[in-house]
Amino acid sequence: MILHLAASGDLWSQLFSFADYGELLALVKNSIFAGAVLGVVGGLIGVFVMQRDMAFAVHGISELSFAGASAALLFGANVVVGSLFGSLLAAVLIGLLGAKARDRNSIIAVLMPFGLGLGILFLALYPGRSANKFGLLTGQIVSVDDPQLGWLIGIGVVVLIGLLLMWRPLSFDSLDADVAAARGIPTRFVALAFMVLLGLAVAVSVQIVGALLVLSLLVTPAAAAMRVSSSPLLVPVLSVVFALVSVVGGILLALGSSLPISPYVTTISFVIYVVCRLVGVRRERGSRRLVSQAG
Repeated sequence: MILHLAASGDLWSQLFSFADYGELLALVKNSIFAGAVLGVVGGLIGVFVMQRDMAFAVHGISELSFAGASAALLFGANVVVGSLFGSLLAAVLIGLLGAKARDRNSIIAVLMPFGLGLGILFLALYPGRSANKFGLLTGQIVSVDDPQLGWLIGIGVVVLIGLLLMWRPLSFDSLDADVAAARGIPTRFVALAFMVLLGLAVAVSVQIVGALLVLSLLVTPAAAAMRVSSSPLLVPVLSVVFALVSVVGGILLALGSSLPISPYVTTISFVIYVVCRLVGVRRERGSRRLVSQAG
């Protein structure tokens, strides 16, 4: 019994330890700023990812982003630039070759194992610290230095400006591409431009939560928001709030532990989704009850 309690205490101290928390907090201020930028970017672009049914594309882009970052790590180049190159290459390929959903899924299914295989190869050849290798897959809480923070903020601003400029045509195209094309909207250009913005957002996300768990920030918050509202104004707001809570909350919880940031971010994001889903189910039942009573 005593050994069991001791083991439980050791496990708890690995998951949550707030000793010297104030000093540690000063070391990760860059990660918190980057996480906040990522929360806003991921929350907004995630709404369109859900509307366009492109969650699978996020994962496909992240694998080539991982390959690009791994190559940069191996050859001593800027990891953010490598991640950007891989993301944009995947995004453009998917955008150009995957106009139809069936073609898009096939292309993504081909790119994912290729990108993951390349990334693993580059990491296997990399002679440096194992923490750098692991961080590209699952995120690192102290991996964001000042130059990286500048890159991440700059990329985030580009994505936000692009989304604001494209918001109306992109919303129209996401809801009904055929009608949008009939109204004169250049749907092909809009789709390709969105893929480029998505590639940039994925590259930013990989730097914080790692390549394997990007979906927790670019898909789950928006999916949760859509469970509790259908308002074109409230859904993006809720998605951004959920993403911010997930990533900043995950960083703050991971700060006192020896574990990567990603388990905390994904757990918070998942809990938010479950709660929103339960709320959505309860509202739907209430609406059906009112309709049956009125009938």
